[in-house]
Amino acid sequence: MDTLALWLANPLVIEGLPLIFATLMGIAILTYVVLDGYDLGVGILFPLARDKDEKDILMGSIGPFWDANETWLVLAVGLLLVAFPLAHGVILTALYVPVFLMLLGLIFRGVAFEFRAKAKEPHQQYWNWAFFGGSLLTALAQGYMLGNYVLGLQHGAVATLFGVVIGLCLAAAYALIGACWLMMKTDGTLQKKALQWAKEALSYTALGMVAVSMITPLASPRIWEKWFSVPDVFYLAPLPLLSALLFARLWQLLRQPRVLKDAVWQPFASVVGLMLLGFVGLAYSFFPYVVPDQLTIWQAASATGSLALMLVGALLVLPVMFGYTFFVYKIFHGKATGLSYH
Repeated sequence: MDTLALWLANPLVIEGLPLIFATLMGIAILTYVVLDGYDLGVGILFPLARDKDEKDILMGSIGPFWDANETWLVLAVGLLLVAFPLAHGVILTALYVPVFLMLLGLIFRGVAFEFRAKAKEPHQQYWNWAFFGGSLLTALAQGYMLGNYVLGLQHGAVATLFGVVIGLCLAAAYALIGACWLMMKTDGTLQKKALQWAKEALSYTALGMVAVSMITPLASPRIWEKWFSVPDVFYLAPLPLLSALLFARLWQLLRQPRVLKDAVWQPFASVVGLMLLGFVGLAYSFFPYVVPDQLTIWQAASATGSLALMLVGALLVLPVMFGYTFFVYKIFHGKATGLSYH
């Protein structure tokens, strides 16, 4: 017991545990944005499918994955609650309305998934719109929360307008990754449609990333200093340069006929790369704060003993989640078919 007490009193442990949990939370958020991002994108694109058969294939392309993808959001929020309870209270209080709308959208999606497959054909259209509406509402709410977080959880007309713009841009980003997912999971006419949808969503996604990248340094003198002081500006230059190169590569890929053949996976990988670079940029901008310019990860962290105990559980859960995710994607790889329940 004395040894444990000495270990918990070690300055390296006190400093390191909040950092470990911040990293785990970041991994969970990024994994959620990528995995649930594409199935939200498929939902946003749903009304563009021509007929029932195409809609069935769209549902089938995400059917085995969507509910497991959402567990990463549960993990991220759970880590925020148990590891940074002060930040959890501040963030969720400031974002109460968009969080409520996001949960409402997720509920609509889940219910629509189950009921659409069992409803008679005349009634399926209502569940189609519920699936689309829930997906779009979730994406808009998440984008609004991102925009508001970037501005330091401020309120007012400017913050609201910026949140709405980022909400629309995030919905476009989800539509982009959703279209790229459909390019891999479908063929024929529907695959060609997915390619066109990806082209149309690309410019709005670029607008969103540029807006966040420009506004974030302007919102905080501290962040401006981190990005534009010498020599940091030279060390960080690869992030925007790589992002620009990936956008250029994606634009080029979506205009090549071979993209639907041997390069069909490359657009999806490019969008994942863009999301990773954007996340790294945001993480660097706000570190070490978990609530922008209010609470650092150390100020908001739970007691060291509690973090040590929870770390054991997190290290048990994370490999299981990654293993299950890999297993499901391996089992259900290949082209999608219509989703039905018997």
